[in-house]
Amino acid sequence: MGKASRKKRQSGAKDAQSTARPAPFVSRPFEGLARESEWVAMREILPAATAPVTVTVPEGTAVAGREVPAGEHQVTLVTVLPAAMPAIHRDNGEVLVALQSRTSSGDASRDIVAATLTALASDPGTSVNSVRPATSETPRLQDVLADGQELELEVHEDFGFWLGENASEEMTAALEQMNETAVPMARVEGVPSAFWCHMSGRSYIRWILSEDEDTAVQALARLQAAGEHTLGEGTDLIGAFRACGVLVPVLEVPADSGAADHAEALTALQERYAAALAQDAPLTEPERRAKSALVSRQVTLR
Repeated sequence: MGKASRKKRQSGAKDAQSTARPAPFVSRPFEGLARESEWVAMREILPAATAPVTVTVPEGTAVAGREVPAGEHQVTLVTVLPAAMPAIHRDNGEVLVALQSRTSSGDASRDIVAATLTALASDPGTSVNSVRPATSETPRLQDVLADGQELELEVHEDFGFWLGENASEEMTAALEQMNETAVPMARVEGVPSAFWCHMSGRSYIRWILSEDEDTAVQALARLQAAGEHTLGEGTDLIGAFRACGVLVPVLEVPADSGAADHAEALTALQERYAAALAQDAPLTEPERRAKSALVSRQVTLR
C-alpha cells in the first residue's frame, strides 16, 4: 500500500474517532458477561489479581490512526499497573490491560476494550500511558469476548505480575513500594466472588452479589429482619458498597481469623440469601426498616 493510501486510511480513522459521540453512561457495565461478579471484583475490590481472556478484533479496526491486527488475541487482564497505566505491550508480545486505571468514559466495558485495542495496535515494548476516551462506537467487552467466556481470576499476594523479562528500575521500585502497602486479601471458597481482607487491624469479608442492587437489598433486608444476616457469633454485617451496578455487602469477622475460617458459614448465608431472593411477598414493617438501614449504610464506589 502506498503512502498516500495509508495516510488516507489513518485520516479516516481519526475523523471517525473525532465525530463519534461520547460513550453513554452504563451503571452495570459487566452485565451479560459470564461471572459478572468476578469482573466487578477486579474492577473495584481486589488490589492484585490477573485473568487471561481471548478477544476477537474485527477486520478494519483502527485506534488513533493505527490499525489493530484482526483475529483472536490472548490478553492478560490485571487489576492495576504502575502509575495507573491503562496497558502494557511487552517486548515478548504479551499484552497486559488494567481494569483499574485513569481512563473513565462512564462505561467501564468500553474503557477496557479501548485500552486493549490501543495496546494491540502499539509496538511491542510499549507502555500505554494514555488512551483516547471511549466513544459510542467503541466495542464493549460483550462484543469482543466469546459468549460464555468465563473470567478465570487469580488473586495474588503482591504485584509481582507487573515485572516482565526486561523490567526497568522504575518499575521494580514501584513494585516494591506497592507491595509494602498492599492490603492482604484472599478468596473465601465455596461461594462466588467473596474475598477476605485485613485492614488496620480488623478483618472483613466483601461478598459480591450478582443481582441488581434493589433485588439484593430487599433479600438482605429479609435476612436482617429475621436475624439471619451474619456469619454467626462475633461477626456483623456493617454495610455495603455499590459497585458497577451490583451490591457488595461487607461483613466484619474476628481480626485473627482467615478466609478459610468462614467458608462454611458464608456458604450457609448464601443459601439463606437464595431463599430470600425467591420470596415475592411484600416486605413486612420490620423488613422495610431493615431495608432503610441497609440503604443508609451503602457507599458507592466510582
